[in-house]
Amino acid sequence: MCMTVFALIIINKAGGLILNRTFHEGGLNQLSTNDYLVLAGTFHGVHAITARLDPLKNQISATPTAPGGIPSRPEPPSGLEVMETENFRLQCFNTLTGTKFLLFTDTTQVNVDVTMRRIYDLYSDYVMKNPFYQTEMPIRCETFDRKLLSYIREINNNR
Repeated sequence: MCMTVFALIIINKAGGLILNRTFHEGGLNQLSTNDYLVLAGTFHGVHAITARLDPLKNQISATPTAPGGIPSRPEPPSGLEVMETENFRLQCFNTLTGTKFLLFTDTTQVNVDVTMRRIYDLYSDYVMKNPFYQTEMPIRCETFDRKLLSYIREINNNR
């Protein structure tokens, strides 16, 4: 059973491509930089549309409450989260700030949500805490790249 992480794309809240990394050569067809930019913008638009298609849920009470009677916020509509083909799975993790992490994996890859959370933790620690990084701009952080590559190699080598 082959379990592989092929690629990671990070899209800012406006739909712009801010990171594109390929981890496994030969897993996915190579695309040009322009194709990745189009892919990011297209996914952003499809995600926005699918978030609006979220079915209405029956509301038992006007204001849902958490344990202890504290009013809780309703879950925001999520939009497209997973797309699976016979060759790969695309999983999207959408942050509260609107940044989207798209992870391309083998269809047999397990614990993709754990992988996404760890990638987000690396992003938070090494990109967002970097005083030289400007939000919404392309990510150019060597420490993040090294840690990310090390983590993905660990996953890809444990197959």
